[in-house]
Amino acid sequence: MFKAFFLSKEWMWRAYGGATLILGLLFAQIKIAVMVNEAHKRLYDVLPDAAHHALSDFYGAIFQILWIGGPTVLIGTIAVYITRKYAFWWREAITFYYIPLWRHVVADIEGASQRIQEDVYRGTKVMEGIGWQIASSIFILVGFVPILWELSRGVQVSVLSAIPGSLVWVAFAVSFGGLGISWLVGSKLPALEYDNQRVEAAFRKELVYGEDDKELYASEEVLRNQFNDIRANSNRLFLHSAYFDLWKYAYSHTVWIVPFLALSSGLFYGLLTFGVMMQVVDAFSRVNNSLGQFIHNWGMITEVRSICRRLREFKHNLETYQATDTPAHVAYRASGPEKCTFHRI
Repeated sequence: MFKAFFLSKEWMWRAYGGATLILGLLFAQIKIAVMVNEAHKRLYDVLPDAAHHALSDFYGAIFQILWIGGPTVLIGTIAVYITRKYAFWWREAITFYYIPLWRHVVADIEGASQRIQEDVYRGTKVMEGIGWQIASSIFILVGFVPILWELSRGVQVSVLSAIPGSLVWVAFAVSFGGLGISWLVGSKLPALEYDNQRVEAAFRKELVYGEDDKELYASEEVLRNQFNDIRANSNRLFLHSAYFDLWKYAYSHTVWIVPFLALSSGLFYGLLTFGVMMQVVDAFSRVNNSLGQFIHNWGMITEVRSICRRLREFKHNLETYQATDTPAHVAYRASGPEKCTFHRI
């Protein structure tokens, strides 16, 4: 998927130029988010102590947040538009990388049309989402880890207070621990997703053949047997997805409490303000969410892993059958498609 776009002379300038522009827009968004995080501290310091502040202080804090964060509306819109164009360029590059290879093999490779059209489309679409989230996560870490490190001085839990940047290490431990468990719980999902696409393709292909000739294809018995395969694989996929969803929802339900547990003693002993605490919670949540993107988007990761596996197999089949071409095969192609001999693999 990467060679056709990033190593092609035709597409290289769009691949790297577009990526640079997208990363620049992401960097601008994170810079604004850091400024908004600091502005939130002012707001949360006013709210708990409203009796000692004028109403204008509250409105001032609100409008400061809106003013600072306003440009993200335009930046975010431009970034999403360019990312969609980028994914489409990537799809076009991969599509016309495979088509010449496919046209020059005499073997009828099973599922070639689905690989070129559907898998390439879905693969680049999923990579659009995952790539955006990974890049965003990296910038969030760059922007908020220093803030979280500095705010870790407010931690008064005996075990953590002696560790510099303790909240950063807690966020890393929670996120990477969750990722490790997710990998174990969801280990069978990519293979099941791969099998699901295979049985769905067989069912769809029989229906397509049936459109041309219902006497030879698409009999109810054949379709029912194929659908039984779909049902069996779907039931396995649903079961293992339920295991993973149970873990994912349990993780999301409990992880938010971590910064409150770490800072609550400092708040109650008057060692930090409510504004500082909420600033920590916001920074911790951003760092944890950036590290936890794989957990929250495991379905997308499973899908792209299965798609990459199918495309690797497709490319391998194309290269294998090209490598076995003989002068006779070339003569067959020159004489017209009606004289070609096809072999299913």
